Amino acid sequence: MMLLYISYNRDGEMMKKVAFAVLALVAGVTNAGALYNNGPVVDATGKSIVAPHASTYGYGVQSGVGNSVADDFNVTAGKNWNVTGLSFFGYQTGANGFSFTSATWSIVSGSDVNSGTVVASGTTGVTNGGLAGYRVTEDTLTDKQRAIYTVNADITDVTLASGHYWLTWGLAGSATPGPWQPPTSDARAGNAAQSLGGGAFATLKEPGSGLSVELPFAVNGTIAAVPEPETYAMLLGGLGLIGLARRRARRG
Repeated sequence: MMLLYISYNRDGEMMKKVAFAVLALVAGVTNAGALYNNGPVVDATGKSIVAPHASTYGYGVQSGVGNSVADDFNVTAGKNWNVTGLSFFGYQTGANGFSFTSATWSIVSGSDVNSGTVVASGTTGVTNGGLAGYRVTEDTLTDKQRAIYTVNADITDVTLASGHYWLTWGLAGSATPGPWQPPTSDARAGNAAQSLGGGAFATLKEPGSGLSVELPFAVNGTIAAVPEPETYAMLLGGLGLIGLARRRARRG
């Protein structure tokens, strides 16, 4: 619980702390950062190692030909997310440095990525979030042909209420081949999906092992608590006190 107090200076003006307290009561906002991270992208040594029995380095996310992937996340009950950016992770085999130019993405609400409601979407220019590591095999641990970069997209702010969502994305780059999407480095099973040529999304499975996969991504922004009824009552009381203080200040 937050306590409100009012103090006056010699001129009868309220301290700025009062207004700040009331605003904080409403917002409950944290500093901007990662709201959700579906990683890990690489292990402690900076490697994303192709799992045993797997046969694929990465999955096609070439937005220019309609290829994209999707994975899901949840917004916790009682919270609102103010999403300001998205982070993707990809590589272009043999590229000399960061080569990504844009991300085509959408946020879909619902249990099914194909039938859910598109909350927000766009094609956004991207920036270099840094080298995350390298996609390799157990036999080629020093190979640097597949450098995985963090691909940051600063999007128009979108507010997400509690619920289940999907993030879909495809990437464009100046190098070839690719872009390619690596799975999470822990090779855990999941429900990631892929769309080829703009078709329907289907569960993504590793061709060699036949196992489903998870994909690394991050949702960035701020999070705000949804005020409880008693919090609204406290807010209204605080605003009433501020109004009373202002009237007293006018009367001297």
